[in-house]
Amino acid sequence: MPNANQIQKAIHHLFRQEEGRPLLGTYAILDAARDDKIYPALTEADTESLCLYLGDKAEELAPVAPYLLTLTQDDPFTQWLMNNGWGKNWGIFLRSPASLKELQRHFRKFLMVYDEKGTPLYFRYYDPRVLRVYLPTCNQAELQTLFGPVIRYCVEGKTERQLIEYNCTEKYTLLQNAVYL
Repeated sequence: MPNANQIQKAIHHLFRQEEGRPLLGTYAILDAARDDKIYPALTEADTESLCLYLGDKAEELAPVAPYLLTLTQDDPFTQWLMNNGWGKNWGIFLRSPASLKELQRHFRKFLMVYDEKGTPLYFRYYDPRVLRVYLPTCNQAELQTLFGPVIRYCVEGKTERQLIEYNCTEKYTLLQNAVYL
């Protein structure tokens, strides 16, 4: 379990603003299926969130669906999320100048993939264990598509003391940086 100092370092890193860059929002995609504490906490939180599923699927799968949400540094939900979920692969974090609704449209495109026979499969890219493996295998076109309006992805490392940050260059070369908490 990470200690309070490590949690604060992670929060500081997730919300840091870079000189010369426009102000970026901090967002998370949480997988409510990872822990039965997530969905009730989301419904009670005073933070804006959107289910990545729409319509009947969103209602039917609400307690186990992926949710995109806005995070603010001083919000009690952010503190709860980091204290309870860091190190448990509950989801991924990202920085973007886009709105929550624009990001929802962007991320919905990646929920389903198809195998070689054309069978649809859920793609759980919002699991940090999946994103850590997937991103380094992407070519330039795939990185351009996956990043879209996203400036930076941040995920838990293989250990709870590590935060891994992914950025892209203007030519869509992936940059990876490990931050030790």
